[in-house]
Amino acid sequence: MDPDNTVVRLCGEGMRAEAEGRADDARRLFTEAWDAATDDYEACVAAHYLARHQETPQDVLRWNVECLERADEVGDERVRGFYPSLHLTIAKAQRDLGDDAEARRHYAAAAERVADLPAGPYGDGIRFAVAEGLRATGRSDLDGPPELETLVARLCARGDLKALGLLLPAHLGNLGTAEDWTRLLTAAQMVHASRSLPDEDQELLGRALGAVTALVVATQG
Repeated sequence: MDPDNTVVRLCGEGMRAEAEGRADDARRLFTEAWDAATDDYEACVAAHYLARHQETPQDVLRWNVECLERADEVGDERVRGFYPSLHLTIAKAQRDLGDDAEARRHYAAAAERVADLPAGPYGDGIRFAVAEGLRATGRSDLDGPPELETLVARLCARGDLKALGLLLPAHLGNLGTAEDWTRLLTAAQMVHASRSLPDEDQELLGRALGAVTALVVATQG
């Protein structure tokens, strides 16, 4: 983004105000950015931030839909990375309004675009939130096999951070694709190869590996 652009500058000032707990100032600055927008890209950016400062789910939804429509009008690489977050926030607003079917549609749309995000904490956070939303709105096929669920619960209770550090990102961010199941399989294989678990858990993980392998094969077919 061009730091000399008026809309970008105002949104940057609004973000600083937001970080400092000055919500009224942030909303005023984001409103000024919206009023200053001269094209769809600038309006898209301003609407994104305005949506964060609405008091009702209806208004949150309204501004996020505005942002989505403006992004569609832009239609180039500048907005490519906006879509996962946009669909995620729209889905959350739809859930708050009690429309789980529409929320599920937007969670699915976010899942389709999550690969457009750069690797790192931000992308992981969006992926985890999308997976959680999909599960909450009826996607039961994203859960791992019972053996893996049991093992993760045991690791959490025991505070086994090394094993959890390998398993949880792939487990929590599973969106049901062949790539996601393969990522989970690889993480489970690494834990299994370390031989660091108690014998009972090692045997449980071995059974989980067989089940996840079957899911990888099924999704690739």
